[in-house]
Amino acid sequence: MVIGGGQAALAAAYFLRRAKLDHVVLDDQPGPGGAWPHTWPSLRLFSPAEFSSLPGWRMPAYQPGNPDAPHVVDYLRRYEERYEIPVERPVRVRRVSGRLGEFVIETDRGTWAADAVISATGTWSRRYVPFYPGADRFTGTQTHSAFYRGPEAYAGRRVLVIGGANSGAQIAAELSWTSDLTWCTLGPLRYLPDDVDGRDLFQIASKRVRGEGTSIAHLGDIVVLPPVKAARDAGNLNARRMFEQFTVTGIAFADGTEQPIDDVIWCTGFRPALNHLNSLELPRENGRIVTDGPRVPGLPGLYLVGYGDWCGPASATLIGVGQWARMAVNHVSESLA
Repeated sequence: MVIGGGQAALAAAYFLRRAKLDHVVLDDQPGPGGAWPHTWPSLRLFSPAEFSSLPGWRMPAYQPGNPDAPHVVDYLRRYEERYEIPVERPVRVRRVSGRLGEFVIETDRGTWAADAVISATGTWSRRYVPFYPGADRFTGTQTHSAFYRGPEAYAGRRVLVIGGANSGAQIAAELSWTSDLTWCTLGPLRYLPDDVDGRDLFQIASKRVRGEGTSIAHLGDIVVLPPVKAARDAGNLNARRMFEQFTVTGIAFADGTEQPIDDVIWCTGFRPALNHLNSLELPRENGRIVTDGPRVPGLPGLYLVGYGDWCGPASATLIGVGQWARMAVNHVSESLA
């Protein structure tokens, strides 16, 4: 059983098909594409199409520049069709119980039995907004980057973007041309070298898998895509250290200065969507299920694919997830032999 319907789930299904293992993919979305149909219109991949492919089939070319979300959604839809992936949707998984050879998957459309479970639900449905003093009394609008749909709704308004990683930089760059932008981050901005893109990130992650390198983190946090570079070079991106608290109509800094704000966009990331595994009471470390790559040592037959570096470097990327999906399926084959 594969739980999820995005890129990680499709990669797992590809290898299950190749291994001739019966499987079903349970997706809670109404159509193909995983999280990609929900992104903001200007979002682009970090890499060209030819370097953004799932196992078995190269993503069709895209020009100009890197692919946008509709191109990725179309690719994932066609990938499902190409490999005849058996997807059931929409199906919301409520609870997983049992053990190797005897798993039970309870959903809003009945109950399934499975010998092994590959969880590939990603992070999109678990948006993270930290507690911040005064946020509950602020009278302007607040939204998470997951619901950002472009700069039009914010034209001419005083907008606060919170977060110093890629989503914060990309949204701040876009808003900087049409809004009165304030960008607040926990620390100084850390741009990657301008010539680094998704291809380099994958190569670094691959070296980590082989024990030949370290994390990309020492180089920086923000990929300098063309829109980010344009806004940065124009002097539009000037981040401030985080404010101390919200006021009714804005924010207040530690030095006592206040600033009026109309809208807040939280670019503060996501958390793994794993509530369906809560009843299994798996060992955790720093709040995360303990894994060895995609394997969950605490429960043979359960695998986590596509959640980020903690269950496989680059596993949350199109090109990077394949090696971890293959590893998970290899373990499934061995455990059921």
